[in-house]
Amino acid sequence: MALPIIFSIDDDPQVLRAISRDLKSHYREKYRILSTTSVAEAMESLLELQNRGDEVAMFISDQRMPEMQGVDFLQKAMKMFPFAKRVLLTAYSDTEAAIKAINDVQLDYYLMKPWDPPEEKLFPPIDELLRDWQGNYRPEFKGIKVIGYQFSPKAHEIKDFLAGNLVPYLWFDAESNETGKQISQNNNLCPVDFPVVIFEDGSLLKTPSLIDIAGRIGLNPKTKQQIYDVVIIGAGPAGLAASVYGASEGLSTLLIERKAPGGQAGTSSRIENYLGFPTGLSGSELTRRAITQATRFGTEFLSPQFVKEIKLKDKYKTVVLGDGNEVNAKAVVITTGVDYRKLETQGIDDFTGKGIYYGAASTEASSCGNKDVYVLGGGNSAGQAAMYLSKFARNVYILIRRNDLTSSMSSYLIDQIAGTENITVLGCTEIVEAQGGDHLEQLKLVELNTSEERTVPADALFIFIGAKPFTEWVGLEIIKNKKGFIETGREMKNYDNFKGIWKVNRDPYLLETSSPGIFAAGDVRAGAMNRVTSAVGEGSMAISFVHQYLSEV
Repeated sequence: MALPIIFSIDDDPQVLRAISRDLKSHYREKYRILSTTSVAEAMESLLELQNRGDEVAMFISDQRMPEMQGVDFLQKAMKMFPFAKRVLLTAYSDTEAAIKAINDVQLDYYLMKPWDPPEEKLFPPIDELLRDWQGNYRPEFKGIKVIGYQFSPKAHEIKDFLAGNLVPYLWFDAESNETGKQISQNNNLCPVDFPVVIFEDGSLLKTPSLIDIAGRIGLNPKTKQQIYDVVIIGAGPAGLAASVYGASEGLSTLLIERKAPGGQAGTSSRIENYLGFPTGLSGSELTRRAITQATRFGTEFLSPQFVKEIKLKDKYKTVVLGDGNEVNAKAVVITTGVDYRKLETQGIDDFTGKGIYYGAASTEASSCGNKDVYVLGGGNSAGQAAMYLSKFARNVYILIRRNDLTSSMSSYLIDQIAGTENITVLGCTEIVEAQGGDHLEQLKLVELNTSEERTVPADALFIFIGAKPFTEWVGLEIIKNKKGFIETGREMKNYDNFKGIWKVNRDPYLLETSSPGIFAAGDVRAGAMNRVTSAVGEGSMAISFVHQYLSEV
């Protein structure tokens, strides 16, 4: 972690060299000593330090400077670093100005020139001020900062992307957060610039794309080679498991993810029934462990990138990426999972990303402090989200069509919800309409048994209403059921067109699709169990079938 800074400014180079020399001789082990003769250069440096999240412990400024008086400089500097100690460097004739500055800029000390010997006239007062500063100092977050408007779909997309990729960040609302306002003002940011992402080195991007951000946080948006033994499409639990086993067993493995690893499981605040973790673990922690394991074995991870189609070329599969580039593979495993089903109710689309979110409870929970929020859905994902949100929100209401949660949620979650005072289950209830101005403010609900409607205040709505498979892009006459899930194995024999498609003198493997060498695993597959553990098992099993297929070609 970077050391705190003692920043000195004096237009007289000789005096500046003297103060810098003495400061370095005594404080260089615990503080960085920065100095300049120019006010303009000083302000530019302070802006860079603020953007990087560096901390200034003390300013030492000469009073008489041609560009700006020392008192005026300290007034500007204290807006950027309000907790830094302020010392004015004065000549005997300027003592009156220094005394006045004690009130004007809450001056902590004024130092007379010359200060020889420093052991007597410089170090003792500076030591005392720095001890006081250290007593109240709390290290600032060192990492990415995101500044924007709370009810901005683009800002939500960026926060969700960073959180999903396990990248720590701080969020500042450009309207209500004082630090956000200050950073915006110092960088001359306008409303059209938001959202803005400031990186650890102090550089910033205005309204960046996810690809722009990916390149700056170390994600790989490009492939390193053109032919892979196996390409895995989708980095949910099934895809992560497949990549671990594929790479660990010596296959050149490429894992492609269009958003962030972990899938829906990655957004779960707590998974308590996963084998081997008796106290549970978060979806993000499970994802982090899996990604670390996969990359350690040599899996190449490509994100954010999506697949437009798969084409056949001799016995190779050509995976066409969203940017038009192509990757060749000997085998492909489709693990794209499912998306939350869209709620086709009046007003929902108008406020999506502006108070209404699909999943994303962990991303937006901190903005729900002391507010009334609603969770739509009765499955485990909805229950886990409600439990997590209850730590922040004033009240959490779970909306379900059925009388209670017993038919759709695990009993351990039902018990937790029942024991949480600020969670209320509203059974036999539906949303009729979402209402508000520039963001969600109200929900119109209907009680299904009585048809009675009522309007309730709502600060946020999180939707978890089942899922649809992400398979619209899948072609090659790959057989899917009526709901879009990919059929595999012997089940495909029930389809009339199977014999016309399958041209191999063997039965398809258990997880193989109607296109030989292309497999499906996890929630995207018809008949899957929709559990994290089963998805991990299927992803691992798919690699054993990949080995069998590769032995044939």
